[in-house]
Amino acid sequence: MRFLLRAGSAVLFAACAGQSAAPEPGFSTGLVPDLRGVPVMVFPVQEARGLPADADPDGEVAFALSERGAVTGWIWPADIRAIAARTPGLAMNVDGLPVGMFLQAEVRRVGDPLYGNLRRVSAVANSEVALIPIQVRTRSDADGEGTVEIAATLVQTRTGRVLWFGIVADPGSGGGARAGLARAAGLLARAILPLGA
Repeated sequence: MRFLLRAGSAVLFAACAGQSAAPEPGFSTGLVPDLRGVPVMVFPVQEARGLPADADPDGEVAFALSERGAVTGWIWPADIRAIAARTPGLAMNVDGLPVGMFLQAEVRRVGDPLYGNLRRVSAVANSEVALIPIQVRTRSDADGEGTVEIAATLVQTRTGRVLWFGIVADPGSGGGARAGLARAAGLLARAILPLGA
């Protein structure tokens, strides 16, 4: 079924169906489609808060996704940056997408400028699904233990429809922020590819 966006759309369309507060860890909405054999663009983590300077959230997410099996055709952040660099007409910053709305309300479909950016890069990358890790952050609990959360979304680039959005949270079992990041990335990979290889 094809969805058409109204011409002149200039904002993210957000529908707050019973959700007025910002989403919390464990929240998810939508359904993850079967991504086996589907080319998926994996964008860079858009915001990292509270991580060590030498942490590599993009690398951890990529490693965790790869561990789930090679049945999906991943288009990694470095590939997307290269596409943007050699295609001046894209005029987009793949590390600074306008995705803040996802952390404020439930978004069912994205509009411009995000929609236009995703649509243009997907045409070059030959992919209709984008995985955008919106934010990675550390949070301290009441006992002072730090946990790592990852908020991410899957968007169908042809229509702008949000297929899935969720926030996964490392349950915390020591090892510091790097270990927590690896655990959270693993949870994200299992959410995106529940069937594995």
